[in-house]
Amino acid sequence: MPTNFGKHYGSRSGSGNLAPMAAHEARILEALRRWRPYRLLVVGDFMLDQSLEGDAERLSPDAPVPVLAVRDPSATTDTAGGAGNVGVFAAGLGATVECVGVIGDDAEGRLLSSALEHAGCGVDGLVVDTSRPTTTKRNIVGRAQHRHPQKMFRIDIESREPLADAIHTALLRQIERRLDACDVVCLEDYRKGVCTPALCAAVIAACRARRIPVLVDPAPIADYSRYAHATAITPNRSEAERATGITVDPSDAVAGSRQMAEGLLRSLDLDAIVVTLDKDGALVLERGGSAEHLPTVARQVYDVTGAGDMVLAALAGGIANGLSWPDAVSLANVAAGLEVEVFGVRPFSLPEIRAQFLRQTQGAAGKRRTREDLVEELIPHRRAGKRIVLTNGCFDVIHAGHIAYLREAKAQGDLLVVGLNSDESVRALKGSTRPIYNETERLEILGELTSIDFLTVFGERTASELLRAVRPDIFVKGGDYAPEEVAESALVKSLGIEMKILAHRPGVSTSSVVERVRAECKLGERASAP
Repeated sequence: MPTNFGKHYGSRSGSGNLAPMAAHEARILEALRRWRPYRLLVVGDFMLDQSLEGDAERLSPDAPVPVLAVRDPSATTDTAGGAGNVGVFAAGLGATVECVGVIGDDAEGRLLSSALEHAGCGVDGLVVDTSRPTTTKRNIVGRAQHRHPQKMFRIDIESREPLADAIHTALLRQIERRLDACDVVCLEDYRKGVCTPALCAAVIAACRARRIPVLVDPAPIADYSRYAHATAITPNRSEAERATGITVDPSDAVAGSRQMAEGLLRSLDLDAIVVTLDKDGALVLERGGSAEHLPTVARQVYDVTGAGDMVLAALAGGIANGLSWPDAVSLANVAAGLEVEVFGVRPFSLPEIRAQFLRQTQGAAGKRRTREDLVEELIPHRRAGKRIVLTNGCFDVIHAGHIAYLREAKAQGDLLVVGLNSDESVRALKGSTRPIYNETERLEILGELTSIDFLTVFGERTASELLRAVRPDIFVKGGDYAPEEVAESALVKSLGIEMKILAHRPGVSTSSVVERVRAECKLGERASAP
């Protein structure tokens, strides 16, 4: 059944003794862990994005233009664009996606349908219009000195003529067939003829009647009346300026955007509005509430293509999963931030977005992770082919032997995870006088070592449960014993994990350091005795 329109707002109340920001982050993480695949209907302007890539290292001798040398026969790529980006991104987030739009009766239309199907989107709702071409964006992409690719030129093939009545009727029929089987509807308007005032009004009314949220990414137009009564719209700052006639002072973009949001929310009878503010994050305003500014993390922006589409896809997923508008926008900010760091358009999976959210929210915790968070954060690293190394120990009174051991352990792979015995487990292993440094102090010391990527505390006597959870590529132990003498050796073998025993430094151990200090203290006591 579709998500109940009246209940898709999540609670923003705190939990336990968490601070407001911690509670906010905890809610999003919990939603990501319990993420329910959602059913999305994407209606709008679907396009084919084509890229021709080569080396641009010289100017033409007969004109002052760069020459693109295409040496790879597979240098041309065909991907979904426009509303297709929303569908592809949502499919990457686990959504079941149905697409309704217009394509031409041409090779580009077939390529677009194939690209969407390959991404897991349903394309039976794409209506063929023989009177117009498939909207196509051809990008000429050059590399200078074999470095990062850059767009040199773009060719647009499109028609902005109004749709024929028969095509309009066919689109509405395709939409009606799919509405009852979806949780959220996204209207993606690129001003290519599909999102007419009549079609937008019909879709919004049908969604309202069924209590299905309808989210609109509006076109850069001055009149937003076609989007009236939608659940929410997501203009960027310049689009909102054009629609309201308000020019925002860049030095106070948040205050100016608040004024625009209030005007649009009221005049269009929306439930919420999200104004994206580039590097300034986003501003969200709900009916009956006050505007909330949600900053974003500063990033190295490489290409903004697809960022707005990612916002819409992630926002739809968040709302379908019961997140509040501010929490859903925070999630969308994280997803869009990943998108702007890559060239072109690339869908990001739910584990990648979870891992990025963890990286951003765990900043104050340094390298420490809960076991559950650690497992999630390692997923994209594994997919990138990185080898995970795990070692464990008490690491009480860090000495040169520890430093050398951890440096060598890191050298066995790409990422080093250190399982640290809790204070209770150290006492169980070493006696009531240990640890010398408590768990918090040991974490702080280890967190400063560049060889360590992640730290996690475990309370068991052995690392068996940690091994089962992390499933590293390599398990490293230090000492002068044989692999079969390691307590976890049978488990490591059954899990197919490689084990390495690193060389032991004779005479260098925490116990020897403690005994030496105690001996020195006793000598000092004797020397000072009367």
